[in-house]
This record gives sequence, C-alpha cells and structure tokens, in this order.
Amino acid sequence: MEIFLAVLYLVIGFVFLIKGADLFVDGSSSVAKLLKVPSIIIGLTVVAFGTSMPEASVSISSAIKGANELAVSNVVGSNIFNLLVVLGASALIKPVCCQKNSVKKEIPFSILCTVALLGALFLGYNKAVPADDVSAAVVEHTYTLGWIAGLVLLALFAFYMYWQISDALKARKNGTAEEEVDEGKKISPLKSIIFIVIGIAGIIFGGNLVVNGATTVAEVLGMDETLIGMTIVAVGTSLPELVTSMVAAKKGESDIALGNVIGSNIFNIIFILGFSCLVFPITVGMEAVIDTIFAILVTVVGLVFSATKLKFERWEGGVFIVTYVVYLAYMILRAYGMI
Repeated sequence: MEIFLAVLYLVIGFVFLIKGADLFVDGSSSVAKLLKVPSIIIGLTVVAFGTSMPEASVSISSAIKGANELAVSNVVGSNIFNLLVVLGASALIKPVCCQKNSVKKEIPFSILCTVALLGALFLGYNKAVPADDVSAAVVEHTYTLGWIAGLVLLALFAFYMYWQISDALKARKNGTAEEEVDEGKKISPLKSIIFIVIGIAGIIFGGNLVVNGATTVAEVLGMDETLIGMTIVAVGTSLPELVTSMVAAKKGESDIALGNVIGSNIFNIIFILGFSCLVFPITVGMEAVIDTIFAILVTVVGLVFSATKLKFERWEGGVFIVTYVVYLAYMILRAYGMI
C-alpha cells in the first residue's frame, strides 16, 4: 500500500510540475509582451526558466529536506537524459540542424558549466572514517557543495544571461534576429497574474510530492536516492524538454530542439544547483562525481557530432539512445552493488 501511494505521489507530482510550468510560461510570456519585451528575450528567459522549473522545484525541495543525492542526481540525470534521449530521439525523427552559434558558444559553455560543477565537487571533498570502524578499512568519500560553490555557479548564470540578452538585443538592433509574427493568445493582465500564481503554486506542490514519493520508493524498494534521481525523477522532470524538442523536430524546427536541450542543461547546473547549494549545503557520494564526468563526456561527444556538417544525423541519435540504455543498466547494477 505504501509503495502504491508513493508512485501515486510521483505521478500526481509530475502532472502538477508540468502543468504548473505551462501556466507559468503562458502567464509570464503574456506579462512580458504587455510590457513590450522583445519576443527573443522572452524565449531566452521566461521559456527557458519555465521548462526547467520542474528540476528547480525538485532539487531545491530536496536540498531543504536533506535529500542530497536526489538534489544533485536529478539535475545531472536530467542533463544526461536531455542529451542522450531527448536529442537522440529528436535526431531519429529528423536530422537536427545545428547553428554555428550553438557549436561555437552554447555547447562549449555547457561543457564549461559541467566542468565547474565537477571542480566544485572535488574542492568539497571529504574523507572520513566511520566511528565504529576500528580497523579504518572502510573510508567514506563524500563531496560537499557549499555556499561558495553556489555563488560561483550563480555568477556563471548571471554572466550567461547578460551574454545571451546582449547578443539578442544586438541581433535585433542589426536586424538579424527573427521576430515572431504570431504572438499567441491574448491574455489579460489579471489572468496573466493568476496564471503565474497558480503555476508557481503547482510547481512547488508538485515538487514536494515528487520528492516525498521518490524518497518513499527508495526506502521501500531499498534503492538509493541517486538511482531514483537519475532515472524516475530525471525522466519525469525532463518531460517538458522531451515533448518540446520532439514536436519541434517533427515540425522541422530542429534548431529549437537543440537549443532547448543545451539551454536547459546550462540552466539546470548553474542556476538550479547554484541556488540549491546556496540555500543548503549538499553532500553527495562518489556516484555523483562519476555521473558528472559522464555528463561531460556525453556533451563533448555531442559537440563533435554537432560540429560535423553542422548536423546531428539519425545514426548519431541512435548511438545516443543506445548509450543511455547501457548507462542505465550500469546505474542499476551500481546501485545494487553488483559492480
């Protein structure tokens, strides 16, 4: 009965997270348009924030509740899933075209952000011998992300936003930026504010349900929080990116598919984890380091694939999907101490 309720919490939580993010984006975009904010800026800020709100809610809630492994594995797991599955599936539908700007700037910056996270983990290394281990044969290796790491990541976030908005305004001034013709449904100011409030409430409520459900599943099934975060929670919170990118790929707007994945991955690390460890120190084990290194390697391979003819081919998408399946098997075996 307990496991049934935990799974129910997860499902309901994901529904609230995704629907809350949709309402937040609609309301915020409407307010921005009413204030005459350029559509390209809305895309770089409001939409990017909105699709990553589920990860933000889960990671921040996890950090506050002390579910440290879940806070980090949710972000790293989502980034790996975004690259291998979301981008891979989009390429299988239709080869993903890559803009030179993404290859030269966004993807390398995504690698830099993940390397910064890895560096922060190593700087927070702790080596401790359990008090009950007289022989000192067993040593606990942990890594703590504290407020200094949070400030560094948030500084990268501030730089990234300044960089992106400056480029967008420059392109708009030079007449090289594409403007949206269809501004979508007109929403009144009052309705926009109601959407924002309900959206934020749904995101917070859904995030708490997901954290509670995930930790309960982990306890009942004897699974560690890292595996839960890297799989169930990561996939659930990445559903907005998956749907957005696959629909964009089907419509032939492949640059949106790639931009959505890379932008979300950058936001996940430098804002979500940055804010999470600033709120409350996060201590994780060696698994988080291994997964972060894997995320760096995958992003580097993604850069190589994207730089080749500025296109992400179908066979490359297939390689990414297979790689995720193999790594998923590795994570399961690792969690149960089989490797």
